[in-house]
Amino acid sequence: MLRVDPQQRRRLEEIIRNLGDRIEEARANGWLGEAQGLQIRLEAARNKLASLDGLTRTRNRAPVTLGMPIIRY
Repeated sequence: MLRVDPQQRRRLEEIIRNLGDRIEEARANGWLGEAQGLQIRLEAARNKLASLDGLTRTRNRAPVTLGMPIIRY
C-alpha cells in the first residue's frame, strides 16, 4: 500500500468530495452499479485520509531507539 504525502491532504479531501457528488449523480440517474463502485472508492479514499491523519499524529512523537542489531555467524 502506498502512503499519501501529507502535503496532498487537500487534494485527497477534494477527491472525497468529488466522489460524493458523483455518487449522488449516479443514484439520481439510476446507475446503481456505478454508484456502488464509486462508494467502494469513497471508502478507500476515506481510509487513506484516516491513515494519513494517523501517520501525521505518530510523526510528531520522538524517535524510537531500536538499538544495535546482533549479527550471528
